[in-house]
Amino acid sequence: MYALVNGRIFDGENTLFNRVVIIDGKNIKDIIKLEELDEKYPNIEKKDVKGNLIAPAFIDLQLNGCGGVLVNDDVSVETFKVMNETNIKYGCTLFTPTLITCPDEKIEDALKVMDEIEDLEELGVLGLHIEGPYISVEKKGTHREDYIRVMSDEIMEKIAKSKTAIFTLAPENAKPEHIELLAKNGIKVALGHTNATYEQVSEKKPYGISLVTHLYNGMSSFTHREPGVVGAVLDSNDLYAGIIVDGFHCHYASVRIAIEALGEKLYLVTDAASPAGTDMPEFMFEGKRCFHKDGQLRNEAGDLAGSVLTMDQGVRNLVEHVGISLEEALRMASLYPAKAVNIDNRYGRIKPGHIADLVVLDEKIELVDVIVKGISRR
Repeated sequence: MYALVNGRIFDGENTLFNRVVIIDGKNIKDIIKLEELDEKYPNIEKKDVKGNLIAPAFIDLQLNGCGGVLVNDDVSVETFKVMNETNIKYGCTLFTPTLITCPDEKIEDALKVMDEIEDLEELGVLGLHIEGPYISVEKKGTHREDYIRVMSDEIMEKIAKSKTAIFTLAPENAKPEHIELLAKNGIKVALGHTNATYEQVSEKKPYGISLVTHLYNGMSSFTHREPGVVGAVLDSNDLYAGIIVDGFHCHYASVRIAIEALGEKLYLVTDAASPAGTDMPEFMFEGKRCFHKDGQLRNEAGDLAGSVLTMDQGVRNLVEHVGISLEEALRMASLYPAKAVNIDNRYGRIKPGHIADLVVLDEKIELVDVIVKGISRR
């Protein structure tokens, strides 16, 4: 057990001063006034954070790869370990490894690997995010068109019983019973890579759609006569949406508009691929050659193919370019994604009983320390 002292604390809701965080094992035990420390916890080890800000660690709900590895290349414990260690360098301690459009055999192999891992959260893994192949050809992005398909009842039954956290689909192509099956088994169904109309989203949403994959990207745009998927999302009050704030996937003004419309239902994602956290010049993404240049990942056709964004840079972009408060940017990187997947009873806040996954940030929003399940990693 130890105490984090001499720091401001952003607990997920408010910034606290003259407070101390008590960490016991993997959990946050207490938050108390500094003057109460010696009386309540005599002889406790004290760790001085030197006036910096203590905040909840980041959660990334869409991560194709990083650190030189890619989920579509190899769904394995080794891949997850590399991704987790890379994430930790940038303040992210929990993620959903994301498998994009591929054959059923690869999906089934991934489900088996996930099932064999006894404690996913020890690897920083919340569960699998399956993005496609149940999507729209018109909004495929870098996904392979020849793999896009309506999925069988058999594979959907297997996914429903698996350690899958999120499943992204195009509602206009999805069978209502498939959406319902996933949702009833605790899997968050997200709309994404979809060319649906406003009405098609409204028709399928009640069956169990609750998330949106990378808002604005890979979906029908808003116009005054056809609001499309973007309009359906911005007009909703019951959909959580991820957004990539790297300055390439969408204009910063578009991020501001989404924040105004969605508030606490908008969360930061990276959609990063293997070059994130490395200097890799190119990589293969499910059979397509992609290039890392000028901070962007694009395939040979010029389509964006994920990003090299890290969660800490996303937070800085939200503050410096979008113009929101640091507190709100931190919520978009921690509390809001935790709420989106119903884990805010354990993550996303600094609160007694929560997992001790924390970041320590300096005045430039640069990482000073990352604490993973109570252990400092710097």
